Amino acid sequence: MPPGDLLKSLWLSLSPAADVWDWVQSEILADTGSIHNPDHAHLIDANIGVLWASTGFAKQGRVVLGQAEQLMFRAGGWQKARQEQQMREWFGEEPTYLITLAADYCAQCTDAEFCALVEHELYHIAQATDEYGAPKFTQDGLPKLYLRGHDVSEFVAIVQRYGVGHPEGDLARMVEAAKSPPSVSRASIANACGTCLLRSA
Repeated sequence: MPPGDLLKSLWLSLSPAADVWDWVQSEILADTGSIHNPDHAHLIDANIGVLWASTGFAKQGRVVLGQAEQLMFRAGGWQKARQEQQMREWFGEEPTYLITLAADYCAQCTDAEFCALVEHELYHIAQATDEYGAPKFTQDGLPKLYLRGHDVSEFVAIVQRYGVGHPEGDLARMVEAAKSPPSVSRASIANACGTCLLRSA
């Protein structure tokens, strides 16, 4: 659970959530965890920090409840030093990746919704592959990670583990759309396609 004082903050406030990362490691990443997911095996030795944000934020008409990012400091001089110091004070080191969770949402959502949110963010931190699809590794022998966008396999995995979530959410609507017959028939597409019309002429 997020700290109570964070939920009472008048401003958007951030606080490290080391207990969440400890929980992820013991319950999701470890093969002895109660909700272990082998899809995240490449994250076992990853340097990931987790933050609570007092609230979500609006972006393109939606409220963002979680975010995964590769930590990068785009400023130099004192600005960079200030940002690096903040990370060291929060985590004892500078994490390579950062996951931020909206505390107000996490304080009231169900356990399954919380797990789905956390795993959704974990799926964004993927292991890179070579041109043959084989996993890449660093010179130290650790998985080479990168930040990936959304893909269908990530949504499939979340639905398999936690269901479609809110009945009016995007995942639920996608599942309903997949169950319904197409609204445009193949015959209509063929009639509208110049290539198909040429073949039938």
